[in-house]
Amino acid sequence: MSDPVERLLKETIGLDTASVGPTVVRQSVRERMTACGITDPETYWRLLTGSPQELQELINAVVVPETWFFRDREAFTALAQHARMHKRANQPIKILSLPCSTGEEPYSVAMAMFDAGFGAQEFKIDAVDISTRNLAIAERAVYGRNSFRGSYLEFKDRYFEPAQGGHQVNPAVLKQVRFRAGNLFDSRTSFGAEVYDVLLCRNLLIYFDRELQDRALVSLKALLASDGLLLVGPAESALPRLHGFTSAEWPMAFAFLKSGTVQVVAQTVPVSNSTLPPSVPKPLKSKIVPPVGRQGHLQTTAQMLDQITESLATIERIANAGRVKEAQEVALSHLRQFGPSAEIFYLLGLAQDAEGAAPEAVQNYRKALYLAPNHREALAHLALLLRKQGDHHGAEALTGRLGRIQTRSGT
Repeated sequence: MSDPVERLLKETIGLDTASVGPTVVRQSVRERMTACGITDPETYWRLLTGSPQELQELINAVVVPETWFFRDREAFTALAQHARMHKRANQPIKILSLPCSTGEEPYSVAMAMFDAGFGAQEFKIDAVDISTRNLAIAERAVYGRNSFRGSYLEFKDRYFEPAQGGHQVNPAVLKQVRFRAGNLFDSRTSFGAEVYDVLLCRNLLIYFDRELQDRALVSLKALLASDGLLLVGPAESALPRLHGFTSAEWPMAFAFLKSGTVQVVAQTVPVSNSTLPPSVPKPLKSKIVPPVGRQGHLQTTAQMLDQITESLATIERIANAGRVKEAQEVALSHLRQFGPSAEIFYLLGLAQDAEGAAPEAVQNYRKALYLAPNHREALAHLALLLRKQGDHHGAEALTGRLGRIQTRSGT
C-alpha cells in the first residue's frame, strides 16, 4: 500500500520518501483512513486517486511544519541589505517565501524590512505553500511558544499583540503578506509573469532527489530577477552553485546571487567543492579528478556529489527536528564514509553546540577551520562559544579574523 502512495506523493509534490522515512507516510495514511472511516487500503487508494480533496488532505498530513520566527537570523539581515542595495524609486521590492509553512518566515521578512527602514509601500511579500493546513494557520497568525525560539525576541513586543492561544501578528505586518496555495512542480500553479528580487526557498530541496533538485532550481532561477537573491538552507548550500548561482558572501546566511551566464555544471564540479561552506566559493575546474573512496576504488564525481549532498541533507533534517544526539551520530557516520571535510566538522560542531557539549564543539569547529581557514560560519560560531566560556581574548581574535575576511571580500 505504501509504495503506490509514495510514488503518488513524489509525482504530485516531489517528496522523496527516503528524506522523511516511510514511517511518516504510513502513519499519515493511517490517520487519513481513520478520518475517512475506511479500514480497507484498496478502498482508500481508490478514494485517494479519485479525489483531489483527499489527496490534499494526505499532503497536509505528510507535510509537518518545523519553523519559527527569525530562524537563521543572518538570512533576514542579508535579505534586508540586498533589498536596500537594490531599492528602486516607485517600484516595490518583491519577495517570495516558498514554502512559507505556517507563516513564521514571511512575517519575519516583513518585520525585518520594517526594521530596515522600508515603508509599507516599498515592498510586498508573496507566500506559497503546498499545505492548505499550513496556510490556514498562517492566515490566522496566532502563535504559541514554539514559534518564539532563541535569544533574539525583541521583535515580539514591537510586532505582536496578546491573543487567545498565544500572540497575534499585528495588522501592519499582516497586510504585507499575501498567502496562496501552490506547488513548484505543478504546471497548473501559475506565478504569472512575476519576477522576484528575493526568493526564500529554505529547507525544501532536501526533500527532493537530485533530479527534482535540479528541476526545482531551474524553476526558482526563472522566478528571480537578474540581480535577484536566493536564500536556501544550510544543507542545501552546495546546490545553487551547480546552477550558476554565486555566493553572496554573507556569513551564515546561505545566500546566493543569480547569474545568467553560467551553465549547469553538475558533471564538472570537483567533489571537494560539494562540502565547501557557501561563503568560501572556489573557482570551478574543468578537469575532473575523481576521488578515492573508502575501498580505494575511484568513484565518479557525480555519484559522490549525490551521496555527500544526500548525507548532509539528512544531518540537517535530523538537527532541524531537534534530534541533536542523532544528528551527531549520523554526522560521525558521514565522516567515516566520506572522510574529513570542513563542512562535516562544522555540522558536527553545531550539533554538539546545541546539545551543550562545548568542548567537543570547540574541537570540531577548530577542525573545520584547519581544513578551511576562511570558513565564516565556523569562525562566527566558535567566537560565540569561546565568549560564552569566558575566553574573550580568543573570541576577539576570531572576530577580528572574520572582519578581515569580510573586508577583503568587500562585504
